[in-house]
Amino acid sequence: MLEHGGRLRQAARASGTRPADWLDLSTGISPRPWPFPEIPADCWTRLPEDEDGLIEAAMACYGAPALLPVAGTQAAIQLLPRLRAKSRVAVLSPAYAEHAHGWRLWGHEVHEVDLRTVERQIERFDVVVVVNPNNPTGEYRDSGRLKGWHAALQKGGGWLVVDEAFMDPTPEGSLAAETRHEGLIVLRSFGKFFGCPGARLGFVAARPPLLEALRDIAGPWAVSGPARWLGQRALADSPWQAEARRQLVRDSQRLAALLTRYGLTPAGGTPLFQWVRTDDARRLDAHLRRHLILPRRFEHPPGLRFGLPAAESGWSRLDHTLSAWRAA
Repeated sequence: MLEHGGRLRQAARASGTRPADWLDLSTGISPRPWPFPEIPADCWTRLPEDEDGLIEAAMACYGAPALLPVAGTQAAIQLLPRLRAKSRVAVLSPAYAEHAHGWRLWGHEVHEVDLRTVERQIERFDVVVVVNPNNPTGEYRDSGRLKGWHAALQKGGGWLVVDEAFMDPTPEGSLAAETRHEGLIVLRSFGKFFGCPGARLGFVAARPPLLEALRDIAGPWAVSGPARWLGQRALADSPWQAEARRQLVRDSQRLAALLTRYGLTPAGGTPLFQWVRTDDARRLDAHLRRHLILPRRFEHPPGLRFGLPAAESGWSRLDHTLSAWRAA
């Protein structure tokens, strides 16, 4: 398995501390979760049912003409490669590593490429995978450019797969509404924006025949009843979503300013995280961990991704720790 953020217990064990002692900034998940109500008992005692309003709420929220609920976008990343014969797959990199890993596991020829390669050589590929906004760099790809890639791929029966796991705070950049077109597949995450990754809920937007094929290999009851119940209500809560977007933008701007103050100007970011590109990533990561702050470190290219603190105490702690780093 590949390494991911959120391994708080592992960090605590390594340092002989408790998870509660740490400030976890490693995941890019909203620190302001949707206010969960009590889940009715029958969500636990009955099998999940499709006719619960979840799909309709998600279609309205994302503007998608058709979609399939899955157990987090990670499930879709692992299942989609099974729907194609052996293909030449380009993954626009750096990006979330599970994409390239998932296609390789099913025997596809995977190329981790830069933007120039996709633009100039797209006819070489059967599938192009792009994370938008990108994880970890926070780079946004213009929807017009992505539509052009899709048109080029569609001529040969190819796919454009767009992972929009961090798109919820900036929905104007989404291509979900365009998935009525053959060969365009958009992945959406529920847990990041709504602050509940433990629900393991995500969505695939695409043409109905592809969704049916995906449903067949995902199997029945792929999403739990409690997750479906939470998802339907949160996705329909437009007022909360609007306020959450405003707050996340403010907090992300605050984080960018804080990092910049200590010579760590972000090279990119989203309302859910900031990305610092630095050759000192390993040393800075070690410094933060000594102060029980957990960022997400990347090797290629070297850098750190910082999520948002949940409370003023966390902001103050990060400030003081970065001040000590600069002084050293």
